[in-house]
Amino acid sequence: MILKNWSDVLAQSFQDLWMGVVGFVPNLVVAIVIFVAGWIVGSLLGRVVSQITKSLKVDNALRSAGTEAVLNKAGFRLNAGKFLGELVKWFVIIAFLVASFDVLGLSQVNDFLQQVVLLYLPQVIVAVLILLVAALIADAMENVVKGSAKAAEVKSANFLGTVTKWAIWVFAILMALYQLGVAAAFVQTLFTGVIVALALATGLAFGLGGRDSAARVLKKLEDEA
Repeated sequence: MILKNWSDVLAQSFQDLWMGVVGFVPNLVVAIVIFVAGWIVGSLLGRVVSQITKSLKVDNALRSAGTEAVLNKAGFRLNAGKFLGELVKWFVIIAFLVASFDVLGLSQVNDFLQQVVLLYLPQVIVAVLILLVAALIADAMENVVKGSAKAAEVKSANFLGTVTKWAIWVFAILMALYQLGVAAAFVQTLFTGVIVALALATGLAFGLGGRDSAARVLKKLEDEA
């Protein structure tokens, strides 16, 4: 009697397991088909975007703007077509992967991909672009400010150029952190404090460094009068 009960329990367990496998296999096949289709579509779209970017000669435009030098310093090679192509490719693949997990009923993995990857990835891209733009204009603005200050015979020309450069970097980093949603309230407060500090530093630099220049200008105006 006991053996019969155990055999019935085992038989029922194996039957339930088999029914579960039979019910899961079609969903698994559909999920695999969706993922493979996504890989193919993503690869094709990535190649199309890469070719379009190359035909538009985006690399030449970025190279003329000084982007290549910045990327080389960071250990990267300028290839906008490959970058955008890979970005589109993996975005499409992940989108199809989300659909595959949805078919399999893996809601937790699906939610993770949607919230962290599909929704957060664009924010990361924007933050990287902000830092890239800062890298492009920081050195240029430093030279412009130095040249203008030296032309005006301001003694603190180098200091003003350095302040300008690092002000751009600080603003860019704060903007990138805000874009990523990292301690938004703290970033806003810090941003305000940095603006005030830079305003005071710049005012003092102009006041002290440009004092002699201002005196010469006033003297010249008095002589002409």
